Amino acid sequence: MGTQKGPISQFLEKNYLHFNAAALVDAAKGYEAHLLEGGKMLISLGGAMSTAELGISLAEMIRQDKVQFISCTGANLEEDVMNLVAHSHYKRVPNYRDLTPEQERELLDEHYNRVTDTCIPEEEAFRRLQKHLEDVWHAAEQKGERYFPHEFLYQVVNSGILEQYYEIDPKDSWIVAAAEKNLPIVCPGWEDSTTGNIFAANVIKGKLQASTVKSGIEYMIYLSEWYRENSGGKGVGFFQIAGGISGDFPICVVPMMYQDLEWEDVPFWAYFCQISDSTTSYGSYSGAVPNEKITWGKLDIDTPKFVVESDATIVAPLIFSYVLGH
Repeated sequence: MGTQKGPISQFLEKNYLHFNAAALVDAAKGYEAHLLEGGKMLISLGGAMSTAELGISLAEMIRQDKVQFISCTGANLEEDVMNLVAHSHYKRVPNYRDLTPEQERELLDEHYNRVTDTCIPEEEAFRRLQKHLEDVWHAAEQKGERYFPHEFLYQVVNSGILEQYYEIDPKDSWIVAAAEKNLPIVCPGWEDSTTGNIFAANVIKGKLQASTVKSGIEYMIYLSEWYRENSGGKGVGFFQIAGGISGDFPICVVPMMYQDLEWEDVPFWAYFCQISDSTTSYGSYSGAVPNEKITWGKLDIDTPKFVVESDATIVAPLIFSYVLGH
């Protein structure tokens, strides 16, 4: 990596000197240092980061090997692809705070599902993806094969069948970048996503078997195998965007291995950054400060720890831009 950074990075170093702004720069420098020293990075995606089009910066991070593993919710897994195939049909509602319950119901009746100021078009987004996912689920089941949720999505994306629908530059889709690299993903709680609901409906109708899609427990086993292989040397860092299951599930792999499996020499996470605007604590996972994770056997005393208490849709692209040298 060259020492000369681009205008975004220079702007951050010149202007972001205090408070959450300084924490953002410190976290970005820590991320960069961790990679330069040979470390690997896991990024967890909570919230609606794919609908916020994080793919514009995250896809480039994946292509440039700045992230080696992703943990995400089912919503983030599917919504990046929905934006890819139905972008022009999305509706923005800048005045979303002013909507009445009646206006919200009108959106539903028009087949729009709202995420803050952005409405996802059900017909174009969900249904375009549904048919092709159902095809790969059925194909696997007929062969007696089972795959993870993200592997089925990779099959659809890598087949090229969705290209007829592409409405944005595929370079801006993080799932396309991940599928090309076969990037390891865990998607805990996939069942609560729209595609998870569609799969459940197929099982209830007797069209598919529940076992065709691999489970969350199998995801934990998969992550433990990857962590064992990749946590040597500088170790694996943890970059958490928002809270919830996408963060809590993968970070637990470390205490699971040395407390529950009683394996010796399991390294702690080697870097930790959380971007969250959650209210600090009141028992919430998202609001827990990093030092609390020491008591759970996830981080060590000297693990570099960063918290940026701000909107992840603003912070994450800036940190990624810094790491990419933009």
